[in-house]
Amino acid sequence: MTQSKNNTAFVIKPVTSGAGPGEFRQSMQPHPLVHQELPHDPSFGIYNRRLRSLEYGKVNTEELYWRLRRQVGLAHTGELAMEIRGPDSEAMLNQVFTRDVTRVRVGRCSYQIACFDDGGMLMDGVLLRLAPERFWYAQGDGEFPIWLRAQSRGYDVEVVDADVWISQVQGPRSMDVLAQVADQGIPERFGYFDLAQIRIAGQPLVISRTGFTNELGWEFYLGPDADAEVVGERILKAGELHGLHTIPAAATNARRIEAGLLFSGTDFDHRVTPFAAGLGALVDLDKADFIGRTALARADKSRRTWGLQCTGGVARHGDTLFLNGEQAGRVCSSAWSPFLQCGVAIVRLHDARLAPGTALQVECIDGQTRDGQVCELPMYDRAGEIPRGKCTEIPEIPGGIG
Repeated sequence: MTQSKNNTAFVIKPVTSGAGPGEFRQSMQPHPLVHQELPHDPSFGIYNRRLRSLEYGKVNTEELYWRLRRQVGLAHTGELAMEIRGPDSEAMLNQVFTRDVTRVRVGRCSYQIACFDDGGMLMDGVLLRLAPERFWYAQGDGEFPIWLRAQSRGYDVEVVDADVWISQVQGPRSMDVLAQVADQGIPERFGYFDLAQIRIAGQPLVISRTGFTNELGWEFYLGPDADAEVVGERILKAGELHGLHTIPAAATNARRIEAGLLFSGTDFDHRVTPFAAGLGALVDLDKADFIGRTALARADKSRRTWGLQCTGGVARHGDTLFLNGEQAGRVCSSAWSPFLQCGVAIVRLHDARLAPGTALQVECIDGQTRDGQVCELPMYDRAGEIPRGKCTEIPEIPGGIG
């Protein structure tokens, strides 16, 4: 590939309606609250055949990163939720996922992984149990719905699009925003990975204490029975007092890498087992049979996915890690961390004996080769106290006013 092609990125930009045949835009569905982002000159990508803002032309990405870390951000995602309902819904999902679904109580969420028969990872996401026989699965990017429907054969279930749009309110002031916008205030029981059904400005919503940033936060699910514009306006207005700003993926990407939150199709794919991805603790080999169990029981249990920190530059995606001149691994995701003041990455190493503390040579996006070091994930807050609300310390901006 020529250097000019290497430097070319393809994004989607909003234009006046009526431009081109609509049938070619059916896989570019906008979030119902996309109008909140349009004043910031957003560029979009496609995520689950939906539009997700990547970055803003009129707002600095680092400024929005700090808005997320120190105040509160509102992200309109492209996450897709499928609904699984019926008498056999629990049994079917227990066959699909690697963790025991019977332990997920009504009103709770659970991070769940699906694998192929050979143990390779297919999808990750959050399972919400709305009722004894009704679940939602909010998935990462990928063609999971068709596969999930195929697994329903022989079960008394329906697998359908939940017909919801998911937004995230994340950051240390996120619960202050919820307290103001919820008609009845914060639900009495709303701990980490809980879900609740509430009303905002009279509109019915499901909310969950989850997110993709490892900050304190919550997500809301806009269905067809809620007026999205009314809900969105109420949240924006209440958030003004707390510094709320909409945020694109570029502003959350560094934070999720710091936290070790994996991105489907990038940080893992069908060639990677949960063990290699560092998610072995989420494989319950003691439960009844599930898809991939036999292969996973025999699989290498070594971890190969770690973090990487690189002083002075951002690692280039691809096979760009070297040890003593030999190719040592792959950079899956990377970004600049305004908090750690270095490049951060999620990497997959060829040799399972390479562990945190290993020094590597890293090819960076500016063409320079720099020294990097393998590190643990998450890179800080290893006890997960920030998203649980147990750590309330506001991080200071390096070199700035805290």
